[in-house]
Amino acid sequence: MRHPLRTWAALFPAVCALLVGQAVASPEPRAVLELFVSQGCSACRPANELMAEWKRDPSLVVMSLPVNYWDYLGWKDTQADPLFTARQKGYAKARRGQRVYTPEMVVNGVVSCVGSARDQVVEAVDRTAPGTTPLPVAIRVREENGLVIVDVGEGTGEAEAWLLPVRRHSQVAIHRGENAGRTETYTNVVRAVLPLGTWAGATVRFEMPLEAVRTKDADAYVVLLQKARDGHPGRILGAAKGPGL
Repeated sequence: MRHPLRTWAALFPAVCALLVGQAVASPEPRAVLELFVSQGCSACRPANELMAEWKRDPSLVVMSLPVNYWDYLGWKDTQADPLFTARQKGYAKARRGQRVYTPEMVVNGVVSCVGSARDQVVEAVDRTAPGTTPLPVAIRVREENGLVIVDVGEGTGEAEAWLLPVRRHSQVAIHRGENAGRTETYTNVVRAVLPLGTWAGATVRFEMPLEAVRTKDADAYVVLLQKARDGHPGRILGAAKGPGL
């Protein structure tokens, strides 16, 4: 059975048209940080706090993806989605490993580290994007006439473009489980994963109705261009932040 988030394409098809001229220009981030986290994880608070710091770095795109496999500890994560758990497990399989945990940070789709360990995250960013090297494919995003318009530049290879609505700031009071009595603060919580279309190296434009982005209490969004690896998520080639991020 397909996950309901993936059925969006049947209702709101992405419009794709080739662009003429040079590749688009935009502010170019050098790293995408995906934090897999859970409200039932007593070790996650330092990682959540670091995410608020990473967000202030304009060269980084940061996202929190709540997973549901710790729900049995006594508190069901109110922001989790099985799709995020599947994404984390997909990364593990792509690395030929099966272990998943929280807080795990995946950097640029290829390097895993402990999300609460500042030095490990910095090292992972430097490994995947040395110096100030931006992600290899430029992406520009704008909103016009009720549409989100995504221009993807030239590059090499094939990848899928995705739009991820996020909630920029979320506070949750936790009443049971390991974190009972705490209020946790989350940064850029992913609320859906929406397909835009396939990129094959040439400059291309994707469009999506803005109303489709405003889903499940999201108030901003991120665009990713990501390769697949043996059917699992792989290296991120490009990224962009929507307005407000």
